[in-house]
Amino acid sequence: MSFHPKVVISTMILTLMSWSIFAQEVKKMSIQEAVNYAMDHSFTLKNAQIEIADAKEQIIERRAFGLPQLSASGNFQRYVEVPKQPLPQAFLDFFEAMNIPVERETSFFLKNNFTASADLDAMIFDGSFFVGLQAAKKYREYVAQEYVTKQREVKNQVKEAYLPVLLVQENIRLLEKNISNLEKLFFETSEMYKAGFSEQLDVDRLQLSLANLKVERDNLMRQREVAISNLKFAMNFPIEEALDVADDLETLLSPVSDQALNSEANLNLRPEIALLNMGIGLNEINIKLNKSAYLPTLRAYGAYQYQYQGNNSSDGFWAPAAYVGLKLNVPIFDGLNKKAKIQRARLDLEKTINQKAELERGIDLEVQNARITYLGARERLASQQENLALAERIYETTQIKYREGVGSSLEVNQAEQSLYTSQSNYMQSLYDLISAQIGLDKALGQ
Repeated sequence: MSFHPKVVISTMILTLMSWSIFAQEVKKMSIQEAVNYAMDHSFTLKNAQIEIADAKEQIIERRAFGLPQLSASGNFQRYVEVPKQPLPQAFLDFFEAMNIPVERETSFFLKNNFTASADLDAMIFDGSFFVGLQAAKKYREYVAQEYVTKQREVKNQVKEAYLPVLLVQENIRLLEKNISNLEKLFFETSEMYKAGFSEQLDVDRLQLSLANLKVERDNLMRQREVAISNLKFAMNFPIEEALDVADDLETLLSPVSDQALNSEANLNLRPEIALLNMGIGLNEINIKLNKSAYLPTLRAYGAYQYQYQGNNSSDGFWAPAAYVGLKLNVPIFDGLNKKAKIQRARLDLEKTINQKAELERGIDLEVQNARITYLGARERLASQQENLALAERIYETTQIKYREGVGSSLEVNQAEQSLYTSQSNYMQSLYDLISAQIGLDKALGQ
């Protein structure tokens, strides 16, 4: 028996691919590890770091404006045809009177001209320079604070993407447990039916319930894959690599202090407030920068030149030249342009102050709503815990009664549905409480 080479190669490729899939390591991360991973790989944070680096370069760029500027240049020019200029008529009349022949046109240029020069320009006084340098340093602080704000945003995004995975995972775990219990009951009922102690309807009802649970489990498995993909995206984790969560909902639940629930919120803990404070400072510097445009500027300059002229490289001459000077610029009237710029800068400052006041009111409302949401979620979880315990007791009792022949399968089915509903409500309440806890921490700037 022989095999075609293409078949053998295809089989080997499929085998290697299957081995690589099975050999792929699944990375399990806690919620803190997921946050740390995002901090190292988030494109948002990488771009924010680029902004910080750019702000540092802007300081260097602004400082260079006030430092002496030295440049050198060289220029070579050869006249293919030397330009000529007409001589004045009085000059021609003079030579004619002297009977000296002279051409009516002559040239004052030689064919080859080379000039080498060094130029120096230095600022002596410019009010806008020092204010602009101050603004550049303030902007660097601004983008650094903006980076802190974006770190917080990425952290919250990862947490919000991590929790749905845990909720779906817990629901799958409960379904697996319910399926296992129902399979056991289905087996017992089937045996009772074979012995003539149960009805076909009881077996069919349990079989239908079991099939529905398996369908729901498969659906949740697909939802979990979607939730994992969303988590990978939030973390900037490679989509093609395997990822799993290491925490569960109950481990993430932690008590909230009375201070967090009752004391006055410290608005300075919110990075957005610090960002707006820096924005106010930048607007104030912008006003000073526009006012400095009314001040005169004084610059010093100088140059040294060395020039060669000649019809060829041997019969010419070198002529040095050097000069220094001062240039004073006094603004007198610009059509009220500077005044309009100053007024616009003041309006920007006023707008930023209003934005800060609005943000403070919004934070107060956010903290208040977060506390109310947390307290409500905590009460619902306590209530659902009691309901779940009661539903479990009822379900166990109906199963015992059914096995002893004093209960019906309908009672078991009803207790079973109540248990599933209580389990789902409990898991949702637990999820809501953890989400409310994260929301409260976010509102308080923690």
